[in-house]
Amino acid sequence: MISGVFAPIATPFNKDGNIYWDKLKFNLDKWSRSGLSGLVVLGSNGEFQLLSRQEKEELIGFVRENTPKELKVIAGTGCESTRETIDLSKKAADLGADAVLVVTPNYYKACYTPAALKAHFEAVADACPIPVMLYNMPGNTGINMTSDLIAELASHPNIVGEKDSSGNITQVSETISKTSPDFTVFAGSASWLLPALCVGAKGGTVALANVLPEQCVAIYNYFQAGQLEEARKIQLNVLEINKAVTARWGPAGLKAAMDIVGYYGGPPRLPIQPLTAAQLEELKGILQRGKFI
Repeated sequence: MISGVFAPIATPFNKDGNIYWDKLKFNLDKWSRSGLSGLVVLGSNGEFQLLSRQEKEELIGFVRENTPKELKVIAGTGCESTRETIDLSKKAADLGADAVLVVTPNYYKACYTPAALKAHFEAVADACPIPVMLYNMPGNTGINMTSDLIAELASHPNIVGEKDSSGNITQVSETISKTSPDFTVFAGSASWLLPALCVGAKGGTVALANVLPEQCVAIYNYFQAGQLEEARKIQLNVLEINKAVTARWGPAGLKAAMDIVGYYGGPPRLPIQPLTAAQLEELKGILQRGKFI
């Protein structure tokens, strides 16, 4: 069973917009010492939609080779077509990924009925040699996977979990209630990591773990130890910074925060724009209020 706190890692670029491999290695070394259970490469925070197929493959291989074996590496392999998703998932397995995270296709929204999504994910799971996790990200895709659909898919032996980024704790609770105890449901945001754990989530894949992995891990560890008051204090303290690096400023804000706290964030890839000077100062103020710097 997959559990714990995972960082959906940012993809570092240099000023020319190319992947900055040395800085990625620097970040991987730091994350590996932070208490995280694993990393997700090619997630939303990795700007996967802005990467070429070759870059995706290179990133999966590089992250696996430069991450300790005791940390799991999950690769985001969701593409618009079932065929391409299967192909990339097989390649991720060849490159050493422990599991794949598959987001819903979303361009032809009217066509992607629950039946179509079920057929898509089952075909991927049938063909993929490593475990498959579903990725529900309605804020970006415009498609929400219901708890009923997820429960149906959870009966497939190779579909082992779901990352839910809907922010709907009721839906998350329903999914957990309708699936077996060994089906992993992950919170998709640090803003509700503790509430998700309280209803039975097995952990989270949260953007904030790029910036403040120790705090995210502490919420999980305190919960596991039954120290709910300690977990609650940290949970409340990360709300403002989490919103800043996700809903407010997205990958640009996340990367700027990484730069401030000692990781390498660097520029986002075009067409995403970096923060303005005023936004950067506001971000620093948020980190200072939380006593993170």
